[in-house]
Amino acid sequence: MRIAVTTPTGNVGRHVVATLVRAGVRPRVLLRDPGRLAPDVRDEVDAVPVDQYDADAVVAATRDVDALFWVNPTSGHGDPLAEYARATDSVVRAVTENRIGRVVFQSSVGAEKRHGAGEIDGLAETEIALDGTGVDVTHLRCGYFFTNLEFELAALRAGTLQVILPLDQPMAWVAPRDIAEVAATRLLSPDWSGRCVQAVHGPADLTWREVGDILTAATGRPIAVERITDDAMRAQLRQAGMVESLVEAVLGMSTGLREDFVPEQPRTLRTTTPTTLAAWAYDQLRHRIADDVS
Repeated sequence: MRIAVTTPTGNVGRHVVATLVRAGVRPRVLLRDPGRLAPDVRDEVDAVPVDQYDADAVVAATRDVDALFWVNPTSGHGDPLAEYARATDSVVRAVTENRIGRVVFQSSVGAEKRHGAGEIDGLAETEIALDGTGVDVTHLRCGYFFTNLEFELAALRAGTLQVILPLDQPMAWVAPRDIAEVAATRLLSPDWSGRCVQAVHGPADLTWREVGDILTAATGRPIAVERITDDAMRAQLRQAGMVESLVEAVLGMSTGLREDFVPEQPRTLRTTTPTTLAAWAYDQLRHRIADDVS
């Protein structure tokens, strides 16, 4: 089976690649700079330099591919909805022109709303576009990534995380490696077809208050969580250098899921994955917020 993987050095993609290699597959990996691949990975994959916003390049890179793991790229600087739209054009052309048999798409909890969830709306549009191709597709509706906490290292060292969600509102939290295992399993399994939605909810729904307690225990540092106003968060994002469209897209991922939102897929054996936030934080976060880390 010929499988292509986008964002192969990302939090999820790198684990997808490793899982496929362990399964005996030599994946084709698409990325701007193949030099970013770890040395031990380069000998196990076929690397193709590709800009995912360049539809012609994506089509060329995915010829003869049987299955594709697609992640919409984003620069983190511009309007993510516009960037997702450009990437969607690329994957739709690739799927259509190359008659790719199946796609696993990394989407998000909240995409089922279709509108009103900030950056997640761009993922919803990709879901709709892929559905329109008629390809066998699994949309992975992922919970809140543990690795999002890595953007908050300064706040964690200071001992206070600031959020705009109610502190007692539970939501799904998930390890990227767990998402990768679900993605790779879907890519390799012949036992599904048509349009599928697969939620990846992690082991438990957590409130921000519970997250603070878990991080305190896992890191050995007191970490509190404080709710601030939407405008206060806007000011912080602007101060960080985000353009206005990005500010609103980031904010919308919280405000859009804040009022009476219930994920389309309930928590079941199918949607629950094993890695706990406590274990991940102890292994991956504790040393990064130590006093001697600059």
